[in-house]
Amino acid sequence: MRPPIPEGNLAQPVIQRLNSLRSLSELGIAFLQQAILEGLQRAGPDEDIASEGDPVESIRIILSGWLCRYKTLEDGRRQIVNFVLPGDTCDACVYLLTMMDHSIGALTPVVYADIKRAAFEKLLASDRSIAEAFWCETMVSSAIQREWTVNIGRRVALERVAHLLCELHDRLYPVGMVDDGSCSFPVTQMDLADATGLSAVHVNRTLQELRGSGLITLRDRLLTIHDLKALQDTAMFTPHYLHTKRHG
Repeated sequence: MRPPIPEGNLAQPVIQRLNSLRSLSELGIAFLQQAILEGLQRAGPDEDIASEGDPVESIRIILSGWLCRYKTLEDGRRQIVNFVLPGDTCDACVYLLTMMDHSIGALTPVVYADIKRAAFEKLLASDRSIAEAFWCETMVSSAIQREWTVNIGRRVALERVAHLLCELHDRLYPVGMVDDGSCSFPVTQMDLADATGLSAVHVNRTLQELRGSGLITLRDRLLTIHDLKALQDTAMFTPHYLHTKRHG
């Protein structure tokens, strides 16, 4: 039997994430916290919280831990199509569909809220600022997916990996998970390969190049970016597609 999940302040990353898109009202935050506490769940590393083909009955909001969205070909090859971070929603409107068209798997231990359709629709109706924030997040998710298409389709290996590192850094920043240029990075080189369309060997060489240039340190599941501007220039990265208030 799994131990109970401590309530603590688990909703804080979600509040910070949504608040970076739209200013939330105090009432909306209270409704959001209540909905999250009523739907607490947990998953372990390598466990799917949703699998391709599953019926869709709820939305999932990530409170802690890292996951990835992925699709797998019949021969077992995997493509990661996005990383899901603390504070993220696994598609606010997904319950409008009949089944999952991709899988969502945990890379680390994960705590999340599973909110059924009726409860989520009640939450959206309870406060305009909450509804607008979730709509914004859905649109930002689409913008991120467009950027990933450009990343794999047009950027070379060094630019691809650098761009992904910049994006993850900037997505973690609004939820208070970047400290003096450093952030948790529980992503393996194989995960990076599956996310960038490169081989693990190519990813290894690319990371060595970024390290050798003095741009990053990646050790013990911790990423430190020593010169964010230089890494952004290497990646041709501009953060505007993330649409957080930090970037205007």
